[in-house]
Amino acid sequence: MAGGFAQQAEAVERLGAIGDPRAVPILRALSDGRLQKRADGGLLIVEGGAVRDALTGAAAEAGEVVRINNRVRGALRGAFGRLQLLSPDPAERVAAADGLFRARSPENIALLEDAVGRESDAAIRQRMTLALAASRLAAPEDVAKRQGIVVLGGTSSAEARGLLLEARAANPALVAEIDAAVAAIDDRLQLKRAAETAFQGLSLGSILLLAALGLAVTFGVMGVINMAHGEMVMLGAYTTVLVQELCRGIPWLAPWSLPMSVPAAFLVTAAVGVALERGLIRHLYGRPLETLLMTFGVGMILQQGVRLLFGAQNREVVSPSWMQGTLQLPGGIEVTQNRLWIILFSLMVLGLTIAAIRFTRFGLEMRAVVQNRRIAATMGIRTGRVDAMTFAFGSGIAGMAGVALSQIDNVSPNLGTGYIIDSFMVVVFGGVGSLAGTMIGAFTLGIVNKVLEPWAGVVLAKIAVLVGIMLFIQRRPKGLFALKGRAAEQ
Repeated sequence: MAGGFAQQAEAVERLGAIGDPRAVPILRALSDGRLQKRADGGLLIVEGGAVRDALTGAAAEAGEVVRINNRVRGALRGAFGRLQLLSPDPAERVAAADGLFRARSPENIALLEDAVGRESDAAIRQRMTLALAASRLAAPEDVAKRQGIVVLGGTSSAEARGLLLEARAANPALVAEIDAAVAAIDDRLQLKRAAETAFQGLSLGSILLLAALGLAVTFGVMGVINMAHGEMVMLGAYTTVLVQELCRGIPWLAPWSLPMSVPAAFLVTAAVGVALERGLIRHLYGRPLETLLMTFGVGMILQQGVRLLFGAQNREVVSPSWMQGTLQLPGGIEVTQNRLWIILFSLMVLGLTIAAIRFTRFGLEMRAVVQNRRIAATMGIRTGRVDAMTFAFGSGIAGMAGVALSQIDNVSPNLGTGYIIDSFMVVVFGGVGSLAGTMIGAFTLGIVNKVLEPWAGVVLAKIAVLVGIMLFIQRRPKGLFALKGRAAEQ
């Protein structure tokens, strides 16, 4: 490693070409600034504050630090790539492939061809193939360059696009082929961005669906403007916190704390809903303004009560291992697993809600009361009991929404406040009392929001959506799907 930077780079390349893993500690020490040299040219490595001979490992006196420049750093990346490319550790092979992609030297072509043929992991083999294409693009022969252009142009990698643009100026004879490859990558990147935007929209729509589904029952079916609905969502989130704390000391039960929180949150918020309906709301049916003011006050009381019990600081709910990380879909589309689970959870809750309303005695009685309260009462249906159960059912759904929101947001007393207006917009847009309209409205608003955000920003996107809903309601006052019943008659 003596001599100038050019000699150092050549020495690093020779060590990498040897393929001996014993060279890795020396190269790593050089990269980290821990390599020193003696006056006689011997090499020393600094480890944990101690200086040792690079060959024998014996203790030694400190020498002169070997300094490097960008050329040597580039040679180090290539050398590390060659030495780690055939490592049994998958992480090292990935790092090696990425390093060789950045180094992109024609000297790596034979090594990469051999590694691609041996690799059994499809994802790692794909990264090695990209590194091979990059090395071929740097080769002097046009045949090899064309092979690299074809492979790079068949990807949806922004790095491959940048590499092709970089090679365009140096290869005037291949400009047309490079431009075609870049255009193909641009098309795939545009589709990828559209798919990721659609997923983000579905993710936001699923959150809106969960938050609005309970409101579709209490407001859409019963005609009650429940301004405490957001606090029901918040209570469900705090129930999740409590269940996780109770399960924390039981190792075998801790991974199941989140699934256990779903029925617990439903029961807690349903009980609060029953108490609210029987104690206050039942005296205010047919008086929407008084109901709005009363439930607004109840919401403030619930928020303050939670502050007194749990404090005003945010609480974090730890996601289980099967909800963490990202999932890569075909085409290089990456989605977060927690939001994917929330989408599935929201659809499951919607399905269970529809089943409960259509195929249970409670659902039959609720639909009868909605269609004609007096005739339902003359047939022996206890309308007061149906009102209480309906409100409890809607509040319980809001509690389950809180369980889902605890996975993507910090739990705080104000958690549900940000979703109450959006929930009302979803219910009104979809059609008061229509569960199908609630689902379509939630996903539509979620996707439209995410499409507009890159162009207008978060705040202006919400304003544009609100204005659009106002204009839509002027033409269709009953929303997408009109529902006949008590709510529609008022």
